[in-house]
This record gives sequence, structure tokens and C-alpha cells, in this order.
Amino acid sequence: MNWFVFWISIYTVLLVVLTLKYVKKKDFDGYLINNRKTKLLPLVFTTLATFVGGGVSMGLIAMGYASGFAAIAIGISYVIGFFILYFFAARIRKIGAEQNIYSFAEFLNKAFLKNHKLSSFPKVFSGFISGINIVIFFFLTAAQFVGMATLLHYAFDVGYVWAAAISFLVVIAYTAFAGLSGVIITDTIQFVIIIIMIFAIFIPGVWSDTSGFENLKQLPSSFLNGTHEGLIFLIGLPLLLSPSVLTRMDIWQRTLAAGSEKIAKRNSVISGFAMLPFYIIFPLVGMALRVDFGADIDPNHATHLFLENNTNAIFLGFAIVGLLAALMSSADSFLNIVAMTAIRDFTSYKDKEIPKDKVFKRVRIAVVVFGAAALGMALYLPDIVELFIAGITLNIIFTPITFLALIKKDVYKYKYAAFSSILSGAIVISAMFAYGFINNDGGILKIAFVPATIVATIAMFLGIWIKNRNVTLS
Repeated sequence: MNWFVFWISIYTVLLVVLTLKYVKKKDFDGYLINNRKTKLLPLVFTTLATFVGGGVSMGLIAMGYASGFAAIAIGISYVIGFFILYFFAARIRKIGAEQNIYSFAEFLNKAFLKNHKLSSFPKVFSGFISGINIVIFFFLTAAQFVGMATLLHYAFDVGYVWAAAISFLVVIAYTAFAGLSGVIITDTIQFVIIIIMIFAIFIPGVWSDTSGFENLKQLPSSFLNGTHEGLIFLIGLPLLLSPSVLTRMDIWQRTLAAGSEKIAKRNSVISGFAMLPFYIIFPLVGMALRVDFGADIDPNHATHLFLENNTNAIFLGFAIVGLLAALMSSADSFLNIVAMTAIRDFTSYKDKEIPKDKVFKRVRIAVVVFGAAALGMALYLPDIVELFIAGITLNIIFTPITFLALIKKDVYKYKYAAFSSILSGAIVISAMFAYGFINNDGGILKIAFVPATIVATIAMFLGIWIKNRNVTLS
């Protein structure tokens, strides 16, 4: 019996039944933010599924294989970040409801463009903010396509290009129909599957393959002390990645979707505590493979190789399909955000609102267009680790102006300082990314966020000082 087909059939039936029961086709707020009525448990599930789902789990396993415990620094950074989020979650939920905000980019646009009457600057600012966010989720969506294509190629012996194309078709079909309401459904399913895999496959497999962790001593010391990617990466992540949780568009979408301010705060604490074990276990899976196979395998193949060595046919089919479901769910979420940003946020500088039915239609079209673009990225750069790192670190340059907008009132007077901050940070990180991609230097990609964030912070404070000085002199 082909257990891949069996489990895919079970998942498809379950998905169709739940989607038809809970997803409303023409509900605009439901499509984007689940009508701001999400209860605590599904909110925790969808948050955790985004941070420990298919693309993240495969990326961490691959990174654990290539770099060891350096990957855990990402998890520690996010845990710290979620506790920072706790102090702002209620405010974010309140601002969203009062100002009818649907996304992070829209929040920045409304905060810094308030009372600004010049015609050109709002368009430039809004377009630049939204454009960078779109690029971020291009990387993350492409990483999901790479993961799905790799698993489909393994399970059904489909060529990588065809497997990526199939992944694209499945994801855009579901995302265009379901929106965030559907994403929450798939996130809940995939999170339950990931939990089962953790306890039934990953923990027993790691314990067995490493002889109770004893064989981990065979790895280089840099794998075990977390310094394999260098001290800049190890120290820079907790310092700079942690506060960038406040700039993650997917976190904003879920915080805005919370049923109340109290639920938004509780979600940040519970999710923060709950995600750390995953960020320890997944790298350990990769390290166990490094012990058994050395440095000769493709990190992109690490996940299914581990599963193949630690499961029978039934559980292998369940695990592969579970990961495919997790990857699809994450891709759904990222595409939903990209499409919303492209259509709604690019016009958020305008005072006149576009009718919701027209925005709804444009968002669905954008899902197809940007899904195709992410597919192209996955075909051009089929490296899940580099796409994953590029996506999560590019986001960090928004941290300085986000704290400014959340803490200080009337920040629109510092609009030019905010713009110079993002522009300078984007120039630095883009230059380093370009160098890294052209020269196939993954090390540059992993540390590019450090100088970019430092430059962005300096530019913002310099702009604020110049503004305050001009006011004083006048």
C-alpha cells in the first residue's frame, strides 16, 4: 500500500470538511484577520505553527546539520522577543481595532504619515515600507516551496521543478479561497501533527542515533558551543532578532486577529514558553544526522533522510505528509500577508478607503502573482537555510522605527528620520545580500543584519536630533 497517498487522502478530506464548515467565502475581515475574534487556543496554535512549522522545522534541522547549536540562538531570540511582545500586544490589538488596521505596514504608514500633506512623500514612504515587507515574505514563502518540492520529490519521485510547480498550485488555490480563517485551520492541524512527530519520531530517533546524546561529543566543539557561525551571529541574534518580533507581519496579523487585548497578551507569553523546546529538538535532529553521515549529504535532504532511518512505512508516510501540510500552512500564511500588503498597504497613505469587495478581489489576484514570483525564487535559489535566514534577518531593520512608533505619540513629525532609517538599513543589508548570493557566501547572509540594524538605528537617532534641533532654533 502507498502510505503517502493514504495520508494525503486523509489530510485532504479533513481539510476540505473543516474549510467548508468554518471559512466564509466573502467575509473580508475573516479573510484578513479572522474578524478579530480568534480565541486563545487557536491563536496559540497558529502562532506556534508559524514559528515551528514545516519550513522552520526543516530549516532548523538543516541548520543543525550544518552549524550545530548555533541554530538554537534563533529560538532563544524569539522566546525573548515574545516576552517583549507581551508589553505591546494589548496596545497593538487596541490600535488595530480603533484605527481599522490590518497589518504591520499599515500601522507604520498611519503612524508616520499622519497630517502629512505633501503629495509625493506618502507614496514613497508607503511603497518603500510595503515593498521591503513583500521581499521578506518572498524569501519565507520561497523557503516553503523549496521544502515542499524536496518532500514531493522524495515521496513520489517527481522532478524538483515539477514538484515546486505542484506546490505552487496547491498553495495558491487554498490561499486565494481561505485567507487567514483557513490558515488558522491548517495551522491547528499541522501543529497537532508536529507534536505527534516530536514525541513519536524525533525525540526517540535522536536519542537512539546519538546513543543517549553520547555520540554528540564526536562533533566539532563549535557545533556544541554554538560558535560555528561566528560570535557576531551568536551574540547579534539575541540582541537584535529578539526585538524584531515586534516587526514580524505574521505576528501583527495574529495579534490583530485576537479576540481581545487580554487574549493577545496571553498568546505572547504562552507561545514564548512553548516554542523553545522545538528550537532545541530540531537542531538536535540535524546534529544526529551529522554524527551518522558526516558532512557529505545535502542539508535540504536532512529531514526526510532522518525520517527514513527512524520510521516504518506507515509513520514515514504520516510524517512526510504532515510536513507537507505544515509547509503548505506556512506558505498560505505568508502569501496571505504578501498579497494584503501589496494591495491594501500600498494605498494606506490615501485618506479615501477602497471598497472592501474590490480589495478582496485584488488580494486574491495578488496571491497568484506573488505566489508565482516566490516559485521563481525557489527555483533560482533552492536552499532552504539561506532563504530562511534572509527572510527572518531582513525584517530586523524595522526594529528602531517600530519601537519609536509604539512608544512615542505624534511620531509623524519624525517621518523623515524613520524613512532615512529604513533606507540606510535596506541599502546596507541589500548590498551584503547581493554579495553573499553572487559569491555563494552564506556567512555574509547570516551576519548582514548586524551592520544594517546598527546603521538604521544611528540614522533614526540622527534624524530625530536634526528635527529637534531645527525646532529649537526656530
